[in-house]
Amino acid sequence: MADFPTETHRFQSFDGVELAWTEMGEGRPVVLIHGYFSTAQVNWIKYGHAAKLAARGFRVIMPDLRAHGESGKPHDPAAYPPDVLMRDGMALIEHLGLSDYDLGGYSLGARTTVRMLANGASPRRVVLSGMGLQGLLHTDGRGQYFRRVLTNLGSFERGSSEWLTEAFLKTTKGDPEALLLILQTFVDTPQAAVAAIVQPTEVISGVDDYDNGSAQQVADLLPHGHFVEVPGNHMSAVTRPELGDAIAAFLAA
Repeated sequence: MADFPTETHRFQSFDGVELAWTEMGEGRPVVLIHGYFSTAQVNWIKYGHAAKLAARGFRVIMPDLRAHGESGKPHDPAAYPPDVLMRDGMALIEHLGLSDYDLGGYSLGARTTVRMLANGASPRRVVLSGMGLQGLLHTDGRGQYFRRVLTNLGSFERGSSEWLTEAFLKTTKGDPEALLLILQTFVDTPQAAVAAIVQPTEVISGVDDYDNGSAQQVADLLPHGHFVEVPGNHMSAVTRPELGDAIAAFLAA
């Protein structure tokens, strides 16, 4: 596959916090949002997913969420009001002047996509990957897991789920204090609001990914939802070429 250059840009979000986004390719805009503890580079670029979209004629726009990657990581709790990631996403859409675009995400990025849709975002097509129905309707459950990891770093048995999560945090050079504050921003989405998503939506999940409940249930709720399984669990599915293949095939269809 051809190499596509990337370029990173910055802007001030609605409250003045500086956020970064990286672009690859030219053509139809698609905004892809990474998962918790991750970055645009790790989630979308490292494993070739963005390049597959760029090769299909897309301008791939990949923000680093607040408290992640190259974006601002304030330690002031006031910088983390409820739904702040949704507001940041809407601010980026407005900043770029996007009107005809596609939107998607992985894990927390998928949840953020749903929050944006529930608050008026109007992309043409939607990709929800690495997110089950439980993780949309009841955010506190998964949030408690991450809170336990972030407040007990260095104490987990080697090879345990928590140990692996902490190891991923180290690889992305995450800021534990800022990431802990992100947990207070999660907002549940009512089932009726999920069912009200009218866009054609590809729901993609690792065959062994149960971290956020059933992704099949998300697809079943949507009037134009389509469910696709790829190999892997929540941590490994994002590294698989099948994820990028599925996203590119759907958006380019």
